[in-house]
Amino acid sequence: MVSVFEHPAGGYKKIFETCEELAEPLPATVTGRIPSFLKGSLLRLGPGLFEIGDEPFYHLFDGQALMHKFDFKNGQVTYHRKFIKTDAYVRAITEKRVVITEFGTFAYPDPCKNIFSRFFSYFKGVEVTDNCLVNVYPIGEDFYAVTETNFITKVNTDTLETLKKVDMCNYVNINGVTAHPHIERDGTVYNIGNCMGKGATLAYNIVKIPPTQKDKSDPIEKSKVVVQFPSAERFKPSYVHSFGMSDNYFVFVETPVKINLLKFLSAWSIRGSNYMDCFESNEAQGTLFHIARKYPGEYINDKFKGAPIGMFHHINTYEDQGFIVVDLCAWKGIEFVYNYLWLANLRANWDEVKKAAMMAPQPEVRRYVIPLDIHKEEQGKNLVSLPYTTATAVMHADGMIWLEPEVLFSGPRQAFEFPQINYKRKNKRQNRMCKTCCSLNFFCSLLLCRSNQTPTPQSVLLTIVVAPGSQRPGYLLILNAKDLSEIARAEVECSMPVTFHGMYKP
Repeated sequence: MVSVFEHPAGGYKKIFETCEELAEPLPATVTGRIPSFLKGSLLRLGPGLFEIGDEPFYHLFDGQALMHKFDFKNGQVTYHRKFIKTDAYVRAITEKRVVITEFGTFAYPDPCKNIFSRFFSYFKGVEVTDNCLVNVYPIGEDFYAVTETNFITKVNTDTLETLKKVDMCNYVNINGVTAHPHIERDGTVYNIGNCMGKGATLAYNIVKIPPTQKDKSDPIEKSKVVVQFPSAERFKPSYVHSFGMSDNYFVFVETPVKINLLKFLSAWSIRGSNYMDCFESNEAQGTLFHIARKYPGEYINDKFKGAPIGMFHHINTYEDQGFIVVDLCAWKGIEFVYNYLWLANLRANWDEVKKAAMMAPQPEVRRYVIPLDIHKEEQGKNLVSLPYTTATAVMHADGMIWLEPEVLFSGPRQAFEFPQINYKRKNKRQNRMCKTCCSLNFFCSLLLCRSNQTPTPQSVLLTIVVAPGSQRPGYLLILNAKDLSEIARAEVECSMPVTFHGMYKP
């Protein structure tokens, strides 16, 4: 007799498979008791369409944007999802082919056109995607699904209907903005993106979008650039996924992972490349740390440098006793982690997936400390005097200050990523707790929600769990944030693809 045991990771490939949107919300089966203060929605974004007809998307960041929503009401939970009706999605569905080039998938000209039309279509310039599959956040009283280009998409978070496409280039000097803005308590939004700066050289602009306007006008129309960071290389901006912000300072970490702009423009027109083809690394640059004052927006021309790292997500940034403390998720070395996120690799057999994970850069949680009070005569001395960290900052003879981090977490091939803090309470403040996902295959999510309606507020963690092959293959898990014990789960009878980021909307 032969016993067959399912591999514990069995069915993982299903999180990279196309699914259908829902016509109406599905009621979830609840086990446990939903906390009474949960009365809003958990919103999540990720890819949901991985091919168009016979044409596949090749990279994880190419699948078309799908918005997920778990609604909480009277102790009950419903699940809903819809595709964001971007131009990239609508045109692809209409023409039954990939029409706009995505992160790792090139859109070839329409094969129905004659050879001369197809040839000249290469020289019309770059058509930038609006496939907003990365995150969702509020601007004023509205909500926008976003990626990392200049396009953001206004959505109705109640119905999940797509409302309007917005081009940020119409309002500020920017080539694109990140999917990770910082939002002040009054609703002011700050973001960063590369731009064409002074002297025909690239730079990075911090953009400010004001909060809800008394006259109900669109806050985006009043967007402005508040400060500009220089670029280490004239035509090769660093890839920027997030930035740091404290009460009084912006922190921009310029990594050695570069976008070769000249290659981007020429290769796209002539050879038909995608975004992934245009990344390269400059190990000699190391990692540069730039700071600027928020009020007024003013770049501080002190030079801070560290060993080369890859970096996507900041955890927190705060000021303490004349220092800026920067906590972030780092990847050691210069190799671009996105090279490991081709769908063919992610869909390989589990042993191959594990082997690739072992070859990928080593992830770490790091704390860097930037001194604000600098004296030129203190060469060779550690300028950091905070008692709770081993991070150092040492001035060299040329005035450059070398930063060595404190490693807060470094597990054997464990990807501490997608960090979450209690943002409203602890952003820009020293925090003791950060929730994250930590595994070889790190595509899960944790969002922290807190009730302030009782004298003893309770914090919970919300996470989406995908269990392919189960009767109810997807569910929302609610954990006690203090001890990670399960409070409740809400299961639905449909599978869910991978999601990246999202928010809890009270």
